Amino acid sequence: MRYAVLFRYVLSGRRGFFCRRFFFASILFALTLAASDCEKHETTPAGGKSPAEVTVVSVTPRDVPVSFEYVAQVQSSRQVNIQARVNGFLDRRVYTEGAIVKSGETLFLMDQKPFQAQLDQSKAALAMQEAALEVARKNLARVKPLAAANALSQRELDDATGQFQSASAAVAQAKASVQEASLNLAYTIIKSPVDGITSYAQQADGTYLNPANSLLTTVAVTSPIYVNFSISENDRLKLHDQVAKGLLRAPKDQNYSAEIVLADGNIFPHTGLVTFANPMFNPQTGTFLVRVTVENPENWLRPNEYVRVRIKGAVRPNAVLIPQRAAQQAPKGHFVWVVGKENKVEPRPVSLGDSFDHDWFIYEGLRAGDQVVVDGALTLSPGALVKPGPLAEKAEKAGTGAAQTDSAKSGK
Repeated sequence: MRYAVLFRYVLSGRRGFFCRRFFFASILFALTLAASDCEKHETTPAGGKSPAEVTVVSVTPRDVPVSFEYVAQVQSSRQVNIQARVNGFLDRRVYTEGAIVKSGETLFLMDQKPFQAQLDQSKAALAMQEAALEVARKNLARVKPLAAANALSQRELDDATGQFQSASAAVAQAKASVQEASLNLAYTIIKSPVDGITSYAQQADGTYLNPANSLLTTVAVTSPIYVNFSISENDRLKLHDQVAKGLLRAPKDQNYSAEIVLADGNIFPHTGLVTFANPMFNPQTGTFLVRVTVENPENWLRPNEYVRVRIKGAVRPNAVLIPQRAAQQAPKGHFVWVVGKENKVEPRPVSLGDSFDHDWFIYEGLRAGDQVVVDGALTLSPGALVKPGPLAEKAEKAGTGAAQTDSAKSGK
């Protein structure tokens, strides 16, 4: 009735042509809105909510090589203390401090004059004893035939024999003194026993050297060189437990290789090997010492500097990896959303392992072929209907296999 009155009012001459056009336009707009609303109702499910769009990854177990990274310190494979072996005045330093020297290269010179005089004195004493020995030898040669002819007594023969033997012993003693004096003179020229890098000189030129201040410098062998790191008791037990459960497979004969990461992030060009693991527990640090031996021909690595070492060779067999953002935290632990039948999701508790770049290792809870929600999981609820789509290629590369490094790191 109201529409009829309005219609007659509009068509009346009092409003004119403009009002009639406005009325028909309004009717057309209302019909358009009604048709749009009906179309929405036809496409919306009975529940009133459209499926949530999510991205998923399919679980595919595979063998994954892993590495373990630790803070390490470089150590010389042989560090030699250069010490004065005789007492005397230090003449001068010959080498350049901090330079790399060869075995047999002269480092220091001591004042040789007192030692040369001692050698000359010892040689003179030797000559005198050799002369006395010659006299005793000739005397014995004369006495023996006379004693045999009973021209001389046995006592005289014994005396001549004793003098010869005494002179022979004196010559041997004099020769030893000459040798000792020669060694002492040679010790005044102090040389490097190894190829290596030198430290600073700890004694100044002109210093009188004695046992209290005999240390002059050190020479450290730099190739091969040691890289030492420590593994905590908890990490050691954790690794053993994972090997026992089949979650980790050690290399054959325990031949772990090592990659050295320098302070600037660059990779050292030579690969090392784990050559020693101390079986003794250090109660002061709560760790076990592990040593890596690596060639260092360019002398890039220097003793006592800090680096990072990546221990390689272990493999996680049939490992399950998912992007880290797919795992959710709940009061009772971690879980993921798994797309099941009819594209409905359900929460699945999982046992989270170590990180692998942007991924997590999953030790328990997932099987091959499971569809795990990666993006769009924040608004999900059990039984919710979803519209799954594959993870984008760029995100998949970043989230499922871009790196080769485990996050079990030490020293942080």
